Amino acid sequence: MKIRMAQKTSKVKNKTQHFYDRVADVHDFMMKINGYRDSVAKFLKSMDMEVNEDSLVLDAGSGTGIVTKGFYRANFRPKNTITLDLSLNSLKVSREQFKKDKWTVEKDVFPVQGNILELPFADQTFDLVLTCGVLEYVPLEDGLREFSRILKTGGKLILIPVKPSIVGSVLEFLYNFKLHPIKEVKERAQAYFEIQGDYKFPVTEPIGWSKMIFLLEKK
Repeated sequence: MKIRMAQKTSKVKNKTQHFYDRVADVHDFMMKINGYRDSVAKFLKSMDMEVNEDSLVLDAGSGTGIVTKGFYRANFRPKNTITLDLSLNSLKVSREQFKKDKWTVEKDVFPVQGNILELPFADQTFDLVLTCGVLEYVPLEDGLREFSRILKTGGKLILIPVKPSIVGSVLEFLYNFKLHPIKEVKERAQAYFEIQGDYKFPVTEPIGWSKMIFLLEKK
């Protein structure tokens, strides 16, 4: 499967893209051994998402595909899933992993290289958007506005931000992003979405050390 490149962003080379191009293989390995994918699958399965054979899904800032694999492991079977990321190497690693993963329907997953602030999709395209640890790299409201634009009215956004914590602060330093306070995330999100719920992972789950989940519905 060929990786599609969005015209505007395929020529853009910045620090974030270069960084993730370099660390993609190591990052994917670490996410595998710490049980992160299983945590994602468990909690996505418990959430109120209407996904069927006609649904179009976007994993925005998909990285090496951990959230997409968790999504399919939770037994969701949409019509198509688009995995979008700025890092070409991350998309290549994810494509290889989807082929090996027994839960992911690899033929229905389409990789696109692009920027979440310039999503190469028409207004109201998607039924569901998944995004994890991505808005920390961009102005919060700009990212939320763009997600709202490409979501259908009533569509869902599963937002998995990095939460302020000791682990979050370490990740902020290592990955060179900016944490958004949870209160600010809620306030900004309410301009575009109804907050259906927010969930805190237990500390026994690896993802709970640094992340939480918001279930948002486009107004």
